[in-house]
Amino acid sequence: QVQLVESGGGLVQAGGSLRLSCAASGRTFSIRAMGWFRQAPGKEREFVAQLIWSGGFTSYADSVKGRFTISRDNAKNTVYLQMNSLKPEDTAIYYCAARSALGRPYEYWGQGTQVTVSS
Repeated sequence: QVQLVESGGGLVQAGGSLRLSCAASGRTFSIRAMGWFRQAPGKEREFVAQLIWSGGFTSYADSVKGRFTISRDNAKNTVYLQMNSLKPEDTAIYYCAARSALGRPYEYWGQGTQVTVSS
């Protein structure tokens, strides 16, 4: 099992920045990719960004490209999501996720952290 704990959410004005952190513990050696997802009120959960362990390849949703950056600290088993130029539509609960195989859905999830962007 892998446990994920997010932190770093909060309230920020439009145009501001936040950095989310996701600390992984447990069977971290089994992780092949980690990602960030978000769910706004009344909407379905959506993909935000992903980082593949082998090679460090990253991918992003079109809505956040150029504004968000996913990165990792191997020594700390932590993944970050740097969010710049935040918009009110970025308001959501942000979830960290991990998966043990690239061909499978994400199987490990954090509890989520609230991000609120005021206009």
